[in-house]
Amino acid sequence: MKQILQDIKSGKTFVQECSAPSISSNSIQIISKYSLISSGTERMLVEFGSSSYINKARKQPEKVKQVIDKISTDGIINTFDSVKTKLSEPIPLGYSNVGIVNDMADNVEGFKVGDRVVSNGPHSDVFNVNQNLCALVPDNVDDESAAFTVVASIALQGIRLAEPSMGENFVVYGTGLIGLIAIQLLKANGCNVLAVDFDEEKLSLAKNFGAEICNLSNGEDIEEFSKVFSNNKGVDGVIITASTDSNDVIKKSATISRKKGRIILVGVVGLNIDRSDFYEKELTFQVSCSYGPGRYDKNYEKKSIDYPFAYVRWTEQRNFEAILKLLSDGKLNFKPLITNEFNFDEFDKAYDHLKNSKESLGILLKYAQGNINLDKKIPTGILKTEFSKSKPVIGFIGSGNYSSRVLIPAFKRSRSQLHTIVSENGLSGSLNGKKFGFLYSSTDPKKLIADKNINTIIVATQHNTHSNFAVEALKNNKNVWIEKPLSLNIDELNDVKKAFEKNQSTDKPSQLMVGFNRRYAPHVLKMKKMLTPIKEPKSFIFTINAGFIPADHWTHDINYGGGRIIGEACHFFDLMQFLASSKINSVVAKKIGNISDISDDKASIILGFEDGSFGTINYLANGSSKFQKERIEVFTSGKILQLNNYKNLIGYGWSNFKKQSSFRQDKGQLDCVKAFLRSIEEGQSCIPFDQIYNSSFWTIKAAEMLRK
Repeated sequence: MKQILQDIKSGKTFVQECSAPSISSNSIQIISKYSLISSGTERMLVEFGSSSYINKARKQPEKVKQVIDKISTDGIINTFDSVKTKLSEPIPLGYSNVGIVNDMADNVEGFKVGDRVVSNGPHSDVFNVNQNLCALVPDNVDDESAAFTVVASIALQGIRLAEPSMGENFVVYGTGLIGLIAIQLLKANGCNVLAVDFDEEKLSLAKNFGAEICNLSNGEDIEEFSKVFSNNKGVDGVIITASTDSNDVIKKSATISRKKGRIILVGVVGLNIDRSDFYEKELTFQVSCSYGPGRYDKNYEKKSIDYPFAYVRWTEQRNFEAILKLLSDGKLNFKPLITNEFNFDEFDKAYDHLKNSKESLGILLKYAQGNINLDKKIPTGILKTEFSKSKPVIGFIGSGNYSSRVLIPAFKRSRSQLHTIVSENGLSGSLNGKKFGFLYSSTDPKKLIADKNINTIIVATQHNTHSNFAVEALKNNKNVWIEKPLSLNIDELNDVKKAFEKNQSTDKPSQLMVGFNRRYAPHVLKMKKMLTPIKEPKSFIFTINAGFIPADHWTHDINYGGGRIIGEACHFFDLMQFLASSKINSVVAKKIGNISDISDDKASIILGFEDGSFGTINYLANGSSKFQKERIEVFTSGKILQLNNYKNLIGYGWSNFKKQSSFRQDKGQLDCVKAFLRSIEEGQSCIPFDQIYNSSFWTIKAAEMLRK
């Protein structure tokens, strides 16, 4: 599998060889025939990547603010590392594709192998997409025209919002690719269209599609043209498909509109709106969202939960189908919009042309058929070395954000023997495999776990997969690290317990570790050393300024992420148990208000311990990002310890300790990994399983209380 990516740090466009994606629920695997380079979106991305750091910051002021806030809480070094890592992650290009169905999940309906389909797939010779993002291509629609479908749906969605009726007068402001398609769609609706632009050649195409034209480069006045065009009544609607920082487009659109006219923004323009322009005419202004209802809705795009037809007539998929029907009926013609065609392996010429020719509209990439690598495991190009089987030989499952930014670098720094990395779509695994020195990239976790050359499995995937991977790894006599949480419910937890106990009865028992890294933070270890000699019960207050996560984020989903208490706050159950040197034996949990959808991210949890200690975890997502994220306080024997964000430890009432500070935040990730690797070599667990089980058990119980 080959895919086109762009390095947003340098602006370089390149092809990455990847392992072929595995089929997951609701997905369809497609072999590409053609894909369309979006002259607007992709030119903008390429130009952004090629710009300096200062210009990147100017174009994204909201990101700059996030960076400043992060510096204030996490420190400049951690923030710099985070930004540097983010900029080093290349992004896939492309979103308008036509190809052939090669494979699909068992639960996919309405498609079969061999079907010709359009989708929002990337520039890749093979890829997977959700079934809701595909549509069947009619037999009489050629591949080249079909490749425009998704981009055309962007124009269609904008027009649907404008609700044109036959005989109305519309202005299309900007005659790029989407603008020219919008003109054809409006004409198909029986509307009169005035096209406005600076480009004479594109305006000539607009005229051929039946529009009247206003050439701004010739000094023609849009206000005068619109008066004649609308018989001095003002236009019924304006579809803005232009791309400019200027506020003039919005102002002119308001000026030429009739009272109660409609203005729809499909492109990108300055939005400094003059209230009086809109107030006096009671104008409607709306920003169109991509190619229709369902876009950015994870239930629709990931889980294939469709909107009811009777209530949401036009979704992404149904917009695709509408464009294809218009093509089939001869009411749309995309052939004049094709300015260039390149073979896929000539991608560099295609993007050079995109950067150097502002006149380009539809640039097609054509894919060779029959020579596609569908292997689910490929070498990364790293020279093969001999691994010592007496030491950990690592297989990674998962290469998402945390894995690639924190976990894999920690194993790399610990001089681990990195063998194979698995990712669902093949892309992130291939990129990180080469970057960190793995021998292979794969999309098949089952074969990874069964691989006899690998003795240690690291699991850093979505939370609902953790317990199953742990059980399978233990059954295959592998050492296993599960990035928290270990499980989402008590049944899963007990399944892991049974597998672990059975594994421990073998001749060579495996090590099981959960990524509770905070107990390995340097300041926490100092606290542990100071607290251990004190035998009387202790009181703990953990204040976690968790930060807001949108309600539709997978972490909140009980079936996928388990909620934030199980998914994130489990760290603090383990940490408090570690500092107390006693097991948790009770829990009381209270949520804020009656917010049932995401109730567990604003909660207070009181833990009781066998030795009489107790502690409160205030896990709160309704605070300020400018406040420190984690504060830990311990009260005992007339003394207090306070740890702020793993950077500053302060003692009150201690005769031999006042303060310990570090230049950078250290949450113990690296030392946690080193401890795990040592435990494998020495055959001794770094966190006893009964402690892992106990803290996991009470975390789940707390989450259950909050859901009632």
